[in-house]
Amino acid sequence: MRHRSVEEHPRTVRPHPVDPTSWEQPRSPTRSTPPSSAPCCAGTAGSGAGAPGRYGRWTPPGPGGSGTSLLVPESRAFPDSDDLLGEALDALARSNTPSAREVLVGLAVPSDEIRWWRDIPTGPAGAASWTVEEQLRAAARQMLLAAALATRARAGYYGARHRRPAAASLEHVLVGSAPGGRQLTAFVPVEAGRALAVRLHQALYATREAIDYERATGGMDAFDGAVEAGVSRELTEAVVALVRGTGGARVAVEWAPGAGVPEGCAAPAEAVEFSPGDLPVLRAAGARYLREEPAMPVRVTGTVVRLRRSGPRGEGTVRMQVIAGAEVGHVRMTLDEESYRIAGHAHLVGLPVRVHGRLESRGGFRRLTGASGVVPVQVDEAERDRLMKSLQENLDFFEEACSGED
Repeated sequence: MRHRSVEEHPRTVRPHPVDPTSWEQPRSPTRSTPPSSAPCCAGTAGSGAGAPGRYGRWTPPGPGGSGTSLLVPESRAFPDSDDLLGEALDALARSNTPSAREVLVGLAVPSDEIRWWRDIPTGPAGAASWTVEEQLRAAARQMLLAAALATRARAGYYGARHRRPAAASLEHVLVGSAPGGRQLTAFVPVEAGRALAVRLHQALYATREAIDYERATGGMDAFDGAVEAGVSRELTEAVVALVRGTGGARVAVEWAPGAGVPEGCAAPAEAVEFSPGDLPVLRAAGARYLREEPAMPVRVTGTVVRLRRSGPRGEGTVRMQVIAGAEVGHVRMTLDEESYRIAGHAHLVGLPVRVHGRLESRGGFRRLTGASGVVPVQVDEAERDRLMKSLQENLDFFEEACSGED
C-alpha cells in the first residue's frame, strides 16, 4: 500500500459513488440469504470438481489458504447439496483460518462487513502490543458511533446529542480481529444496521474527497457539503485516531451477498485510504465543525437531579435529566433566585419542570444558557408516584446536592 507524503501533489478528486441528491432518499427493504445457501457466496469461489455450474470450490483468501479448499454446491437443486453444505460447515468450524471464522459469522447473521487496516510495524513473531490493539478497536468504535449518529441527524458536531440511542444501535454489531493488531472486521447485521453501513460508506468517500479538494485548492468548503453525507467532527476524530501513529490506514465496506448492494452504492466498494499527511486537514475540519455548529433554541422538560449554590440566597446551578425537548441526557443551567426556588420545590414534590433557553454547542450541548420561564409540569398519578419513589430512594443525594457540595 502506497501513501502520499505531505509534499506530494494531491491526486485527482474522484466522483462520489453516491449522487448527493440521493442522500435523503429512503432505502428499499433488504432481504437476507437463507443460511444454507450462503456458503457458496461467502468466500472466494473458484473452479473445482463436479459439473460446471453445479459445484464450486471455496479457497480461503490470502497466502495461507492455498492448502485448504471446500467443495460447495452452487444451489440446493441437487441431491447431495445438503450433505456437502453440512460437511463444509463442519470443516469451517474446525478451521483456524480467520476467513473461515468470518464465513461462519456471516452465515449466523447476514451482515455487511466493515474492515479496517493499519500500516504499523509488527512486533516479535508478528504480534502487536496491547496498546496498538486497543487503539485499533477504539478508533473503529469511534467510527461506527459517528456513522450511527449520522443515521439520526445531520450535524457537523453532535456532542452529547443522540449519543445514547446511537451507542445502543451498536449492541448487535459483531467483531473479529486478525493476529498482529493490523486488521479488524465488524459484522453489521443487515436487518438492523444496513443504514449504518451505508452512511459510513458514503461519509468515508465524502471525507476522502474533501481532503483531496483542500489539498488541491486550499479551501475547506467541501467539508461543509460533506455533512449531508454523514461527515462530522466525530468522524474526523475517528479517522485521526485510526491513522495516528501508523504509515496509513484503509477502511472498506463489503455488502452482504444475500442482501445485495444498496441503491446508489458502489459494488464492489473500493477501500478508502488515509495517510499521515491527511491529519492536519482532518484536525482543521474537526475544529471548523466544532466552531461553526450553532446553538439551538429549545424548550426542555425534565426532572431536577442536582441543585447547587454558594449561599442561602441568589442564583444557583441546576442539573436536569431531560425528558423531552432536546436529544441529550442531561443539561446544566444557571437560574436566578426565583427560578432556582421553583426548581427546588418541584424537585421536592416530584414534579418535572419546563424551561426555555439556548442549548450551547460549547461543552457538547450539555449547557442551557439564557434559561427562563421555569414552571412545574403536571404529570399523571403513575408518573408522579414513580418520580416520588425515585426521590425517596435518593434523599441523601438530594441533601448533599442542596448543601452546596458538587
